[in-house]
Amino acid sequence: MRVVVFASGRGSNLAALIEAQRCNELPIRIVGVFSDHFDCGAISLAQAAGIAVCTLDARDFPDRAEFDRATFAQVAAWKPDLIVLAGYMRILDARAIAPWLGRIINIHPSLLPKYPGLHTHKRALRAGDSTHGASMHFVTAELDGGPVIAQARVDVQTGDTPETLAARLLPHEHRLLVACVRALASRELRWSDSGIQFGGSRLPRPLMLAADGSLVSAQNAKAP
Repeated sequence: MRVVVFASGRGSNLAALIEAQRCNELPIRIVGVFSDHFDCGAISLAQAAGIAVCTLDARDFPDRAEFDRATFAQVAAWKPDLIVLAGYMRILDARAIAPWLGRIINIHPSLLPKYPGLHTHKRALRAGDSTHGASMHFVTAELDGGPVIAQARVDVQTGDTPETLAARLLPHEHRLLVACVRALASRELRWSDSGIQFGGSRLPRPLMLAADGSLVSAQNAKAP
């Protein structure tokens, strides 16, 4: 499977995919990395791994729609089977992503539908949540509102800050990302008009990340 990764920051999720690819844990080839920041860590990681990169500056375009049109024109040249948003911090224009529905996924640091958008760890702590987590979902026009594929959960501990909670969740976020990309690449998981298909059946609710790194139904999951 040909994969393109979108990232805006340090690239820790990208690094997890690169490492899994290097260790032959994923039947994929990362063919390109796109960023809206030419000097971000993700671009440096991609260049060090010999992966093609492309950057565009939104300030060079009159509006979001034009920026995204140019973005996907560039990305299409890599002929990806799957686009992974891994810490990409821009909202995508609905018209630009329409041809790619079912082929774009996003990793989000909350248990969706809770806390779409930013500052998810702070919002979970303010709400007094006992459990927090990350979600992998298909991307649609609604911000963080596409069908959820799978989730990873962690317990909120006494004295947690947004920083400590984020740090404890991050390794599970990486494993969730790798597990979902693996399931998509192996065709075990796929998008359909009738809903997410997993193992040949419609998925009634999001999968969970199990302790061994696999994706299982919620009732069979053990804490990772």
